Amino acid sequence: MQDLNPTGTLHIGASDLEYRMIGSAPADAPTLVMLHEGLGSAALWGDFPDRLAAATGCGVFVYSRAGYGASSPVTLPRRLDYMHVEALEVLPALLDAIGFRRGLLLGHSDGASIAAIYAGGVQDHRVQGVVMIAPHFIVEDISVASIAEIKAAYETTDLKSKLQRWHGDVDNAFYGWNSAWLDPKFRDWDIREYLAYIRVPVAILQGADDRYGTIRQIEIAREECYCPVDVTIMAGAGHSPHREAAGATLEAIVEFANAVLQGDEGARGRAA
Repeated sequence: MQDLNPTGTLHIGASDLEYRMIGSAPADAPTLVMLHEGLGSAALWGDFPDRLAAATGCGVFVYSRAGYGASSPVTLPRRLDYMHVEALEVLPALLDAIGFRRGLLLGHSDGASIAAIYAGGVQDHRVQGVVMIAPHFIVEDISVASIAEIKAAYETTDLKSKLQRWHGDVDNAFYGWNSAWLDPKFRDWDIREYLAYIRVPVAILQGADDRYGTIRQIEIAREECYCPVDVTIMAGAGHSPHREAAGATLEAIVEFANAVLQGDEGARGRAA
């Protein structure tokens, strides 16, 4: 276990991963571990982790996966099973390194899929619930179409310059994600098998106007999971409800976290 400063770098495997820790350390209190989207980073969560920490009383740990933010770049092209690698190899080592003892995984998009693979594939008793924002369990036509559109935008508009604010090597971040999803072989990517092995409560938050996935993802979770699945459809939100409907998203996550982690004084919610 490494000593955690409010910000720093963890050496996990062959990579240096930037992180930010808000509130109590994982060894001292329940912790929400946040897993960002396919073009995200620790910083791109904005102040949402701080608001979560204030509203739940939990510690909140955010980090940038390799290839994102200020973390080490990755070799391109990425392996098409990169989310499995993150869930089954990197995340277990990271949780051990930070002294994680009890809490929730909270993932967005790719991060939600990684959280699902971990929860179903590792059976870690320390993880007591999983929050998935806009998760993917299979590849849908709408996902591929929107990812192809964003590739065109990256190469023809100011999107690249906007993303440079969040990534040290923006091409590494973008193409590592985009090229994997657009590879024809990726259409066979399917993580439904992991859902049946999740043994903790799950909360799914989906924007009503999500252009990267449909309600089919939620139907799959309900079909495959034996654990409780709490679903919230966020009106007026797209693929990033924590940005587009931040207040309602925060409220839903806090309610879930408090219900799952009740009994631990450090996890009891305070009025936001």
